[in-house]
Amino acid sequence: MSDVNTSPEVGRSIVAAGIRTNYHDLGQGSPVLLLHGSGPGVSAWANWRAVLPTLSSQRRVIAPDLVGFGYSDRPAGHRYGLDSWVEHAVGLLDALALPTVDLVGNSFGGALALAVAIRHPTRVRRLVLMGSAGLRFTLTPALDQVWGYQPSFEAMRTMMDLFAFDRGLVTDALAQLRYEASLRPGVQDAYASMFPAPRQNGVDGLASDEAQIAALSNETLVIHGREDRVIPLETSLRLASLIPKAQLHVFGQCGHWTQIEHAARFAKLVDSFLAEADASSPTT
Repeated sequence: MSDVNTSPEVGRSIVAAGIRTNYHDLGQGSPVLLLHGSGPGVSAWANWRAVLPTLSSQRRVIAPDLVGFGYSDRPAGHRYGLDSWVEHAVGLLDALALPTVDLVGNSFGGALALAVAIRHPTRVRRLVLMGSAGLRFTLTPALDQVWGYQPSFEAMRTMMDLFAFDRGLVTDALAQLRYEASLRPGVQDAYASMFPAPRQNGVDGLASDEAQIAALSNETLVIHGREDRVIPLETSLRLASLIPKAQLHVFGQCGHWTQIEHAARFAKLVDSFLAEADASSPTT
């Protein structure tokens, strides 16, 4: 396991909610917690690497590998689900002594961000939901393929083509890296247990109650790629309609990887949105 010592995916280590957690902690200022998506072989670093430098130039950015993903623990017999992921995320805030943070959630991480804001309202200042799950919708063929991944280079290469509008962003080298990440000991066993067939249950299991979503008081930025084949654009349109203080930004010529396909624009948009709160009521 020499890659553990050299991989940029490995950051700091802390025990959060009883889980040894790998996380990145960059910058200073108002804290923001970045919650990654649920693709096979994913990690916080793989998900957010393109925007970490910009976002951390103005604030403290914390990006963990959620339980079961990346280089955080995958305890034997762990029951993965919205409840356990919320517990892990809030446990990380407790371990880092952070009473309140901004939350940025990508896809699966967006569903988690919504649930944290609903269940622990005092812990969340502003919300950013990007290509977010968290509502009930009909399982897309692309998401079914992502959650049903069985390790092979060909499967990873084909699957990654589903994420990006610009196929030029998906190289054989990138697919090989993600494929190798999915082969690390215990990774596939944990992943296969998270969203088993029928995978519509996985979509529904990540959904929060719409009345509770509509009761959120957080200023919320909803972001989506117009050509997203994994999470339908209609999901973000509904979220923006439900959340009273929501604003919506749709990137054209963009798939499910907004933070990669439009990294500079995404980072500027998020930074400006969070800076509004920094100016009016800075968090320490």
